[in-house]
Amino acid sequence: MSIYLIRHGKTEANERHLYCGSTDLPLSPAGIAELQTLHYSLQNVRFITSGMKRTEQTLDILFGPVPHTQDVRLREVDFGIFEMHSYEDLKDTPAYQAWITGDNEANIPPDGESGNQMTHRVLEAFAQIPDNTVVITHGGVIAAIMAHLFPEENKNRYQWQPRPGNGYEIMDGQYRSLPLK
Repeated sequence: MSIYLIRHGKTEANERHLYCGSTDLPLSPAGIAELQTLHYSLQNVRFITSGMKRTEQTLDILFGPVPHTQDVRLREVDFGIFEMHSYEDLKDTPAYQAWITGDNEANIPPDGESGNQMTHRVLEAFAQIPDNTVVITHGGVIAAIMAHLFPEENKNRYQWQPRPGNGYEIMDGQYRSLPLK
């Protein structure tokens, strides 16, 4: 029995290094092309997405028009007023400096949510996901789940984030990287 966590394909925000969580962007042309090179052959699985355009498109490209459900609790962290801005755009902004200083998981960006708040809602959703399910979601969501399940690895959020279109298979207290070669 396995749960598969797959990150959505690349978006314009990924390419431009912008904070993007709650903004509902589609995949970029390069993101679509990259996904079309990946091959997953999973049998007898259910599918769940976060319901955002980029996860819906990723599901369709990787698996075709399959029946699936959506769970908004599996959405990326909401960066609030920092959405769709880069570090360069924000680096001299006092509100941004306050957010990135100190405990980045606990700090809440204005009009957004903290990493801890996101992790709480994601783990609540993850606890209800049945075996043999493919979850098409976001890098931060996958990182939160993996850090929770495998704390002994001492990896931070960024170390757990898979490349777009990639992810992890979780089975019996272990994991392996996807796609399988």
